[in-house]
Amino acid sequence: MVRKVDINPISGDKRNLSGPDYFLLWAGVAISLAEIWAGGFLAPMGLWLGFLAILLGHLIGNTFMAMGGIIGSQYGIMSMVSVRPSFGIRGSNLAAVLNIIQLIGWASIMLIIGGRAGAMLGKSAGGILASNHFWIIAIGLGTLIWAQLTGKPVWRILQKLAVIGLLVLIVLMSGVSFREFGSDVFKIKPGEMPFMIGLDLVIAMPISWMPLAADYARFSRRTAPAFWNTWLGYFLISSWMYALGLAATLVTGTSDPGSLMLELMGKIGLAVPALAMVVFSTITTGFPDVYSAACSTMNISQKFSSRTIVWAAGAISILVALVFPMEQYENFLFLIGAMFVPLFGVVLTDYFLIRKRQLNVEDIYRVDGQYWYTKGFNGVALICWVIGFLVYQLITLLKYSLGGSLPSLLVAGLCYYIITRRQQKGIS
Repeated sequence: MVRKVDINPISGDKRNLSGPDYFLLWAGVAISLAEIWAGGFLAPMGLWLGFLAILLGHLIGNTFMAMGGIIGSQYGIMSMVSVRPSFGIRGSNLAAVLNIIQLIGWASIMLIIGGRAGAMLGKSAGGILASNHFWIIAIGLGTLIWAQLTGKPVWRILQKLAVIGLLVLIVLMSGVSFREFGSDVFKIKPGEMPFMIGLDLVIAMPISWMPLAADYARFSRRTAPAFWNTWLGYFLISSWMYALGLAATLVTGTSDPGSLMLELMGKIGLAVPALAMVVFSTITTGFPDVYSAACSTMNISQKFSSRTIVWAAGAISILVALVFPMEQYENFLFLIGAMFVPLFGVVLTDYFLIRKRQLNVEDIYRVDGQYWYTKGFNGVALICWVIGFLVYQLITLLKYSLGGSLPSLLVAGLCYYIITRRQQKGIS
């Protein structure tokens, strides 16, 4: 990677990330207290249905997330630039604005959870170490520094060391949790959450990373290793995090399974490793949000330097974290799904089915080129996106048990495919 965020395609000689780099990058993203927290939402499903939803939801969500990265790895372009061929050069700015909002939201949520966990572990020491705000600001600054280092040789070394260390720590956390919960998790009777609603909650997590995938895949030497290591790294670790949260909530009824596990580690003399996990897991999960917020902003305008944008995005996320109501986390997950599932239903349909993975890269950056459409907007893509969004909202409003993710993706993609092919036949 290069440190400077550049909206132009990355040339082959600057693509320096291999398969293992992607595995560790996305494994690091998945090691998160937020993922453990989200797993706890599935407790009303019971163990076996909840675990099935975790596996199936990640199978679906991960596949689409990694597919979003293929466009970046094949043409060296960032995520929001990859939206231009389907939505138009200016149309992609709408997706970029929403992406910036969700990225700052995600970074803030990570900081809130990390801040609470840090304060809980620092409670015995008292003073500033027991303050949520202190840990939010401290971890937020660490995330900012990490994002600024992105691409430097030292970043690749630190990222690998951090993720390997975190993998060791979650093995330790899993052992502590299993010893505490034991076989009690098998005795809990399932509740009343419909399977597809739980599946939606799982799909939303990897889908939320889909608008970021190409920002990193564009630095890959080859497409296949980037795709499979992105898929596998996130699938394995995110599923693991969800399962931990599900088991802890089933047995204890806690609303914060991640903090519960950290507290258990603290009680047996592992407070320092627990605190290290809080700090570094928040940083390795949060820095892609800050970095990609800069990428999305550069898609809209290049008036400001990427360094300035990264600092601004990081500072705003810290401020939001100090006031954001964490109780809205579950609703935030559903909102992300409603926005980005149908959006990338259109993007992926356009790229894989309409264009057969063939893009005119020069026109992606050219006014009045192939992807300019009508004043920079492709009305068909926008309409199909809105239809998909409304389908998701309608299903959620009426509380249908089939969930909104897959129907909205299929409706948006199918709508776009049918209208676009008819337009093509009319022109021919």
